[in-house]
Amino acid sequence: MQYLIIGLVLILALIAIRVSNKHGIPSLLLFIILGMAFGAIGFEFNDYVFADGFATVALMVIMFYGGFGTNWSMVKPVSREAIVLSSLGVITTALLTGIFCHYVLGFSMLEGMLVGSIVGSTDYASVSNVLRSKNLNLKYNSAPLLELESGSNDPTAYTMTMIVLSLIMGTDVSVPLLITAQVAIGLAGGFVLAYLIGKLLTHVNFQADGLYAVFMAAAMLITYATADIFGGNGYLALYILGIYLGNKEFQGKRDVVFFFDGFTEIMQIGLFFLLGLLSNLPDFIRALPVSAAIMVFMTLLARPLSVYGLMLPFRMKGKQLKMISLAGVRGAAAIAFAIMAVNSDAVFTVDVYHIVFGICVLSSLIQGSLMPVGAKGWDMLDPSDTVLKTFNYYLDKANLGFLETRIKSGGKHIGTKVKDLNMEFDFIVAKIERDGKTIVPRGEVVFEEDDIVVLGGETHFDRSGQNLIEFTIPERHEWEGAFIKDLNPPHDRLIITIQREGSDLIVPDGNTQLLANDKVVMIQLQKTDELVDAEPPAQE
Repeated sequence: MQYLIIGLVLILALIAIRVSNKHGIPSLLLFIILGMAFGAIGFEFNDYVFADGFATVALMVIMFYGGFGTNWSMVKPVSREAIVLSSLGVITTALLTGIFCHYVLGFSMLEGMLVGSIVGSTDYASVSNVLRSKNLNLKYNSAPLLELESGSNDPTAYTMTMIVLSLIMGTDVSVPLLITAQVAIGLAGGFVLAYLIGKLLTHVNFQADGLYAVFMAAAMLITYATADIFGGNGYLALYILGIYLGNKEFQGKRDVVFFFDGFTEIMQIGLFFLLGLLSNLPDFIRALPVSAAIMVFMTLLARPLSVYGLMLPFRMKGKQLKMISLAGVRGAAAIAFAIMAVNSDAVFTVDVYHIVFGICVLSSLIQGSLMPVGAKGWDMLDPSDTVLKTFNYYLDKANLGFLETRIKSGGKHIGTKVKDLNMEFDFIVAKIERDGKTIVPRGEVVFEEDDIVVLGGETHFDRSGQNLIEFTIPERHEWEGAFIKDLNPPHDRLIITIQREGSDLIVPDGNTQLLANDKVVMIQLQKTDELVDAEPPAQE
């Protein structure tokens, strides 16, 4: 019977996704409502211990894949702003909300601070879901900023929740020491394990289908557990691991993307459904007025005050600040932290779970639905490109390839219209970058000197029995500084092109010297059992 219910829930979740795409309602909110509906018709569930364990695993997957999908080249220009919001922004929002709960709603100070800490972070799953499903490509790099902030701010909320819970239970704990351990060990564990796992990926070849995904799942579990055992923040370590591996080229990456794309979707559906099922409708209704008051305060005051105040040094535009303030959607992480609080030995005078649950439901419904409206009303949409470029898996999932070239002085295409190009192969002009602006390459657009032209086309490397292998030469690699004619690559490999920072593609010959950070593309000329395990030279 339980398997029938699980299958039915998944089918209904797929229908909910279609409804979301059609009517603009956040799909994750529909999963919660679906869980509440099952609870209302008699499917009772109040196992907070199981829910806590499932939520922990689900957040691990969401945090890791959130980092894995982060395109660092896109978020790097706004990384300072995002890190400030994901740390100080969470703290400021939590403190303001805690003060409101205490002085306006009558909570004890510690319980007010606990609720503020739990809902202090924005939800990556909800924010990225709205951005992608509505293709909200926001101006001024706002989409990458929101992605990085929402993906990296849960560790701060988790640490604050742990601290306030310890104070409520009267645990003898050094707050500065706890914060230092959570952040320092989480960061160190994430970077060290990411580096070691990345090195292992270059030395081990998992040729069997699916084994790269298994390896990545094991790496995820080991990273979280190691950081947690030593007192660090496992979610922070996972996010760093995800960013490092997601922005690294390795064989089998495409398999990993397809596996985790589906697996993460299932975990999100399961998590939000379970959180809805765990709620009790009468308790939810009783807590709703308090939840609504807190949600309105956070949306209109706490989040905007944090954003406007902390972003003041970065001189952002007013409409951008409005958009970032509106995008502070609360979701799964907050409800999961509320479950953690319920499972602790702390005694509360308020219904922490249903108050937090109500805040997240209202935030997802109102803020999530208003994001597309706000983006359009404040002229924050950039229709000339897609927000999907912000996510690594946009290209990793597609059978698409892109080439970038610059029209040099005196080039024969200067003055040529796009429609007059003689495209003898199956390529299209994807976009044109001119003076820092993106130009939609319509047929009448004329090429100018120094235009950066991006060509796109479908890739079919495997159909001919050949395969392209790509890797970047790190510093102190044995190929750094070497001439191609002096190399001794595996005898089934031939270097066919080099992408060098700050320059065009280089078609190499024997006298071409390789430099650190060169992206080398090799073609594998044949494929035999003996050569299958051949890899680029070990990186020293």
